[in-house]
Amino acid sequence: MTISSQSNWDAVEVNGLPVMKRILLFFILAAAVMYGILHGNLWRNNFYWLPPTAVERRNALNTCILKPAFESLLDVEKIYPFLCASDFIRVAEYHGSDKFELPYGIKRAEQFFRLALSKLQNCGLSNKDDSVACRRCVVVGNGGVLRNKTLGGKIDSYDVIIRMNNGPVIGYEEDVGRRTTFRLSYPESIFSDPIHYDPNTTVVIIVFKPRDLKWLWEILGGQKISAKGFWKKPALNMIYKSNQIRILDPSITRKTAYDWLHFPTRFPKKENEYHDISAEQKFLKKLIDKNFVVNLT
Repeated sequence: MTISSQSNWDAVEVNGLPVMKRILLFFILAAAVMYGILHGNLWRNNFYWLPPTAVERRNALNTCILKPAFESLLDVEKIYPFLCASDFIRVAEYHGSDKFELPYGIKRAEQFFRLALSKLQNCGLSNKDDSVACRRCVVVGNGGVLRNKTLGGKIDSYDVIIRMNNGPVIGYEEDVGRRTTFRLSYPESIFSDPIHYDPNTTVVIIVFKPRDLKWLWEILGGQKISAKGFWKKPALNMIYKSNQIRILDPSITRKTAYDWLHFPTRFPKKENEYHDISAEQKFLKKLIDKNFVVNLT
């Protein structure tokens, strides 16, 4: 979806922190979960589980004194956003993801997860250490409501900038900003043109089917990519380096898409067939009414 697409909710703020949304509300909720984790409140005591790659960052994050309002909606403990090759099975068992098939768990796809994760060099939050204790986060949507709002400077002023799919930056900087910290994507929506490459971006792959993991393993291994099994032609070349890529924990997908939005357990090939846009917009309005999110536009 491009910047010219339609959306009623494209600029909101989570817990006093700005957030912008794409029509696919699942993505903003997944990003909001990441926001809660980044904010550091879940990492404040040693009883919370952290993978080895995250431990070194805990001290920088646990000094955050602000409690995110969104946390009361999350109702989760001991969670980390990205899967690590060394312990994804143990993490899945802890969250119950071993009892769900994709996109809500790893059941019957363990080998695909293992193959894909073996190609990734990092499962940490970022590719560089950061001493910022409380990170201000913005999620940028791809809707036309952003056009001519000149929010680019405002967006770039935040510590963490999360974007959706292949929403463009080049050519729209004045309205959408220039920086990207995280970009949430799936094989059918990831950039393949090197012109969009950003060395400072971490790409978060949201896995919907085993074929997505096989695609990631093949593309990072330089193998021939088959478009069979995708609802739209996936990227046939990877413009990002392997250390820039992460795989989102399916437990976050389950929380946002299944528990909150009541998405089905099986997904049709056409993306919008399972969306109740009205219900999704009402859900977001509730978040705004509770001051969990604030509309920037």
